[in-house]
Amino acid sequence: MSMASQRSISNNLEISSLSSANYTFKEGIKTTKQAEKVEEVRRIILGETDQLQSLLMVDALQRLDIDYHFTEEIKDLLLRSAQNKNFNGVRGGKIMGSLHDVALSFRLLRQHGYYVSPGAFDEYTDNKGRFRAEVAQDIRGMLALYEASHLGIEGEHQLREARVFASKHLESLVPRMESADLARQVQHTLQHPFHLNLQRFNAKFFLKNSGGSALGGNYNLRAFHELAQLDFNVVQAMHQRELRDFSTWWREMGLTQQLSFVRDQPVKWAMWSVACLPQPEFSSYRVQMTKPVSFVYVIDDIFDTYGTLDELVLFTEAVNRWDDEDAINKLPGYMKTCLMALNRTVNDIADMVIKRHGWDPTMTLRKSWAMLCDAFLLEAKWFASGNFPKADEYLRNGVISTGVPTVLFHLLSVLGERVSTAETSGDHDDLIHNIPALISSSASILRLWDDLGSAEDENQQGNDGSYLDYHMKERGETSCLESAREHVKQLIGEEWKKLNRACLAPNRFSSAFTNASLNTARMVQVMYAYDDHQRLQGLEQHISTLIRDPAVAA
Repeated sequence: MSMASQRSISNNLEISSLSSANYTFKEGIKTTKQAEKVEEVRRIILGETDQLQSLLMVDALQRLDIDYHFTEEIKDLLLRSAQNKNFNGVRGGKIMGSLHDVALSFRLLRQHGYYVSPGAFDEYTDNKGRFRAEVAQDIRGMLALYEASHLGIEGEHQLREARVFASKHLESLVPRMESADLARQVQHTLQHPFHLNLQRFNAKFFLKNSGGSALGGNYNLRAFHELAQLDFNVVQAMHQRELRDFSTWWREMGLTQQLSFVRDQPVKWAMWSVACLPQPEFSSYRVQMTKPVSFVYVIDDIFDTYGTLDELVLFTEAVNRWDDEDAINKLPGYMKTCLMALNRTVNDIADMVIKRHGWDPTMTLRKSWAMLCDAFLLEAKWFASGNFPKADEYLRNGVISTGVPTVLFHLLSVLGERVSTAETSGDHDDLIHNIPALISSSASILRLWDDLGSAEDENQQGNDGSYLDYHMKERGETSCLESAREHVKQLIGEEWKKLNRACLAPNRFSSAFTNASLNTARMVQVMYAYDDHQRLQGLEQHISTLIRDPAVAA
């Protein structure tokens, strides 16, 4: 069950109706008006001397998804904030100010890799570590506390208590709020906490609500709002063009004509790349990254719905041996077609890396596909033999079979970051043998969310099992589905904590790749949030927001 395992909902999503032919494509060129507005906002940022107002600006830039224009300014501002005399060092210091100010500083600094101790909130708790009752009356502070609580790492019980405390009191206050705007903001925050959700998906909420006034601050928010409107138009046009380019490549590849059983969902596949690597500067990279995503889906269909076990063994051997003609010649025609197309695609991506970054990732990329097929084959053997694994064994293998490591290894290469310390010599592949938490936790979150959806909504006929099922069999709790589901949700929460820790400095990966891993985990909830009618309304809405909806009027 990979990132591709959503066969049963493909008709409900009606991906075929989203063909690139339905769009009128525009050139996503940065307009003169947009460039002027960027400079106007930059002057506002650089002209602000008050630390709190500066942090509020950073929050607004992020929520409106225009922060990428001001990367250096934000980096400098947060560094000054971390070094401020009221914040005594980035390890264990105390942040001065109101609950809102403390929580906002805590969240922004952690989001950008600084470790801040949860002791920052001690002032608002009693001697047993419980938040004091009077704190609940500060709605603005409670919203900021709830947002900050999602940046917790392992062992930080205070942040877990903060989330329970803030959510409980905010939910109780909503019915009594006189301001409809405030009630709407609170409900949105509870349903879509910033750290767990995609920036662009949330940005439209702030564009639509009171001109973004819910963001707070005394600065010129109008300029921020106008830039966000202009930016929305340019970025949407860029995504439309990217979808056209990928759809053209996919049609010319011709796999759906030769392998009639595989899914044909280029729009959905493109959403993974758009979500994970959202910065406009990476437009060409997004097109490249959608290609391995599409092959995860194709190979998943071969293993899950079409190939016999004997054929799957041959295919896995051929992928492991790659250029071995004897292994390739043993394959049935449809598998040979798939492997040849995969080989061309991997070589094309490797050529791009060689030209742009000066080193050859071919062997590493090939090994990542062998790793994926090995994991798929193990699941197929479990199902065929009836000898099902323990839940933990299933999950370890499931991290690989999501396809997330394979895709992210390709992304690392495309970004110019080596998967191995000896990529050119071929001595070993460090990250493939020892997958870091930044990758494995995102994959675990996908696997666990996927299995929750499969158990309740999909009624899948695939041959890949479920963590939920194996956990219940081990526990002898076959009649207690709800308890098993709560256990899985707790595991997802623990993986988020590991992911949060992996994002803290020192971090060997670039901010682009770090954010891509975070965005992979964030996209999971969009891809697997089924409604009562087994529809993925969140995904449909996300596609509409990014591709189909009329652009926001500037």
